[in-house]
Amino acid sequence: MAHTTSLWSRRRIIGLGAAAALTGGAVYGGRWYNVAAQNGTGTLTPLQAHAGVQDGTLLLIDIRRPDEWALTGIGQGAHPLDMRNVDFMAALRSLAQARGLPVAVICARGVRSRFVTRQMQAAGLAPVTDVPEGILGSGAGPGWIKRGLPLARV
Repeated sequence: MAHTTSLWSRRRIIGLGAAAALTGGAVYGGRWYNVAAQNGTGTLTPLQAHAGVQDGTLLLIDIRRPDEWALTGIGQGAHPLDMRNVDFMAALRSLAQARGLPVAVICARGVRSRFVTRQMQAAGLAPVTDVPEGILGSGAGPGWIKRGLPLARV
């Protein structure tokens, strides 16, 4: 009888471990693809960001890594500025002041841009807006590429 109980316990533990792994994977995947993102007040769609760049009323900053820029290109008219750079905030502030335009921030799927937008607002750099769809799309929408907006190579 003890053998049956220990076998049942092992199966239960393995089952619980598998369930935890699936749940953790779903949570991680949901965050990676930013499924909860939404366009709304205080955000721009890629179409709006592109229009603002084209008519000269918006400074669009692509905060992804150089390898990501090389893989997809950046939105036409966007300025690539790697958020991992030590002087990122100073470079961003300098660029924003030189242009004298509102700033919009875009990344791959809106996770990093949301974070950086909040940092910039807390640092007093305003107005700044998030593009939560990103280049690749998120829960907010299909993203820059799938919307067929023009790209530039870096």
